[in-house]
Amino acid sequence: MAVLTPDGEEGEANGAVMSLLEGENALLGRRRLEHSYPHSWRSKAPLIFRNTSQWFISMETNNLRDKALTAIADTRFVPPQGQTRLRSMIETRPDWCISRQRAWGVPIPVFVHKQTGELLRDQAVFDRIAKAFEVEGGDAWFASPPSRFLGDEYDAEEYEQVRDIVDVWFDSGSTHTFVLEDRDDLQWPASLYLEGSDQHRGWFHSSLLESCGTRGRAPYDAVLTHGFVMAEDGRKMSKSRGTDISPQETVETLGADILRIWVVSSDYSEDLRLGPEILKHQTDLYRRIRNTLRFLLGNLDGFDDSERVALQDMPELERWVLHRIHEMDALVRRTTDDFEFHTQWTALHNFCAVELSAFYFDIRKDALYCDAPDSIRRHAALTVLDILFTHLTAWLAPILCFTAEEAWLARLGADDAESVHLRTFPDVPVAWRDDALAAKWEKVRRLRRVVTGALEIERAEKRIGSSLQAAPTVYADGETVAAMAGLDLAEIAITSGGTLIEGPAPAGAFSLPDVDAIAVEPGLAEGERCSRCWQVLRDVGSHEYPDVCGRCAAAIDGRH
Repeated sequence: MAVLTPDGEEGEANGAVMSLLEGENALLGRRRLEHSYPHSWRSKAPLIFRNTSQWFISMETNNLRDKALTAIADTRFVPPQGQTRLRSMIETRPDWCISRQRAWGVPIPVFVHKQTGELLRDQAVFDRIAKAFEVEGGDAWFASPPSRFLGDEYDAEEYEQVRDIVDVWFDSGSTHTFVLEDRDDLQWPASLYLEGSDQHRGWFHSSLLESCGTRGRAPYDAVLTHGFVMAEDGRKMSKSRGTDISPQETVETLGADILRIWVVSSDYSEDLRLGPEILKHQTDLYRRIRNTLRFLLGNLDGFDDSERVALQDMPELERWVLHRIHEMDALVRRTTDDFEFHTQWTALHNFCAVELSAFYFDIRKDALYCDAPDSIRRHAALTVLDILFTHLTAWLAPILCFTAEEAWLARLGADDAESVHLRTFPDVPVAWRDDALAAKWEKVRRLRRVVTGALEIERAEKRIGSSLQAAPTVYADGETVAAMAGLDLAEIAITSGGTLIEGPAPAGAFSLPDVDAIAVEPGLAEGERCSRCWQVLRDVGSHEYPDVCGRCAAAIDGRH
């Protein structure tokens, strides 16, 4: 009889049972209740409860619980609170019910003696079952008579063929065996299991129990969990509201590297937001990185190893960049080991956009474009650009897979070079580290930031069109003046001149609220504009070439 009809209405079963009980004078009472009734989340149909015998794996027999708790303690969890969550589940969980009564799924392929209830444990029977499954799949269990597996040793009439379905989590918990152990190019245990935070109750959990029960340890060395992808407004993605984002469409319109940037720039320990405006922001970040690589490729065209400059012969600015490469290498390696990809990406982006493009490249464009081809300063800059290219393409390869490969092959030649993805992070010499130099250049960069701020106002007020039209006067404290010793203020500030004075600034000088003891009085450079380097200098036109300065005239002649 039907408990519930297919359309969810009450069937005749309950009424018939109560009538029979009432006829036997065994019905204590009956009444109708209204309550929230459980439904299948997948089919939305109401559920029917029934008592059936089930198959269990004991958490106590053979110390499965203790083995699992020991394995959890030996496993690295990212973020760390995942360990506490999984441990609390294992500590309190009952025995593991692995059977389901479904019309689909993988069967539990065992026989039970009808009289004794004992499980048939015979390796020959198991081997015949396994062989049939390998050829025909799990359906062989249902499509074959029991005698096919029992053979001549057992009477099929004496054994019950179990028709229950194994829990799908037991299936997923077993994947490590046939994924890792059956492939020569992989190793067991896995270095890392990665899934959403709901899998502490699912895949991480079942894999742990299955592996501890069969192999005595977890099938993974580390477990990483992430939040769920939400719409841009923080709500669940919805097709009806138009807030769902298709990864495939994003790849087709923006490219896979944009989607990868979104992944690494997100803090996966929380829920991740994704939408058109967020992707637009990632595209802007990507463009800055791509422009950095384009600058390197353009300037390194034709660079030869014979042009390299030794560390001790480099200007301070180049040695500062090498120090920063040393620091960035340590950060990239640490954040890679710690799976802190959002920290790594932010550091890489800022290094390219702020420290390289907006500072180092900005200063060195003049030397790269206008110095004599064989000048030491230009060769030192090219040497550092080559080192930067080598390291940046390796650091960016796991994130910007296609862009890093494109840049790498564009320089080395697609026919000659191995893929960038066959490289490891280059080693960084300890000699590049110079903490004292880094502290000094931190003061230099503070000074430059104030000068830049002052010149931005001059440009906005149309008093200058380019910073090269300026020759500012800078007032600074003794420490900053000492840090600037041996350096050219005009070169650092990208002006045509400049004066540095130790002492307090006059009233009205420009300053920044977060930079103490540095102020700037903007001023115009005197002289004519060099048509080659665009600096405004007094000696323009006084050399054998018209409209150029003395340095450019020497560069044209091939003199240093």
